[in-house]
Amino acid sequence: MHDRHKLVCLALVSVVFAGLFIGIGLNADNYEYFLSRRVPKVLAMVIAGVAIGLSSLSFQTITHNRILTPSIMGFDSLYLFTKVLMVVMFGGLSGIAMNSYFNFAVSVTAMLGFSVLLFGFYFRGARQNLLVLLLLGVILGQVFDSGSSFLIMLMDPNDFATVQANMFASFNNINVDLVYLSAPLLCFISWRLYTLHRLLDVFWLDKDNAISLGVDVKSVTLQILLLSAVLISISTALIGPLLFFGLLVTNLTREMFASYRHKVLFGAVSLLSIASLLAGQWIVENLFGFTTTLSVVINFVGGMYFLSMLLRNKII
Repeated sequence: MHDRHKLVCLALVSVVFAGLFIGIGLNADNYEYFLSRRVPKVLAMVIAGVAIGLSSLSFQTITHNRILTPSIMGFDSLYLFTKVLMVVMFGGLSGIAMNSYFNFAVSVTAMLGFSVLLFGFYFRGARQNLLVLLLLGVILGQVFDSGSSFLIMLMDPNDFATVQANMFASFNNINVDLVYLSAPLLCFISWRLYTLHRLLDVFWLDKDNAISLGVDVKSVTLQILLLSAVLISISTALIGPLLFFGLLVTNLTREMFASYRHKVLFGAVSLLSIASLLAGQWIVENLFGFTTTLSVVINFVGGMYFLSMLLRNKII
């Protein structure tokens, strides 16, 4: 099957399950209420899927490693640590902690600040080893996790209830305000990544060859890392952390599509992410009757896929 036909199939699957989410059970008496609940939920899954897919694919391109995702840099952990710290400082029921816009702005600012400090320290050195940067990200992620666990142990049970909603991925408690705030931000970042697609294609040839072909590897790498930080903050703010989802969709995209061009791969990974989240959540709700959650299924399947990649030595 041609890549174009695969894209059409993924788009159709996404549209079908989006229609099932929105349309089932609607009538003249309840459509206003159901649409106000269902449309933001579908939009949140679309935005989160695109954000995770784009960030993971571009991140793997610049690292030349199919097993790495932005989550390994500790961005998910930093997001949770920021939420916990705000609750500890201001209280779980305070106006500051309950303000979704302020929370989102603080989280994005913290991630960008963390990225600038981390990447600035990395690029300042004469010898730049991306694996050292990744190792530093893993260590700092563990520090943030430990700090969050320590603060959670000390906080009031009422404040813990406020934090608990952000500790796990959830598709049923979508913040409508953040959905409409994240949409234009995602569109801008997607456009920016698209403008870099030709340079990212050259990254397949390795760093030295990219430099010899005139690509400013340092500038492009820094841009991708910063854009990935914002994308991860968007997806985590909307639905929570999904550890293995980026790993799954990026590698499945590369196995399904023969093209090496990021212009095609960006659209493919976005559609595959949207179709996977919509179809998976619909199956969990209607076939499994909420006996499990989609995040548990993703982590189980992603963990098995992760181990299979290690056993097959397909990590590069």
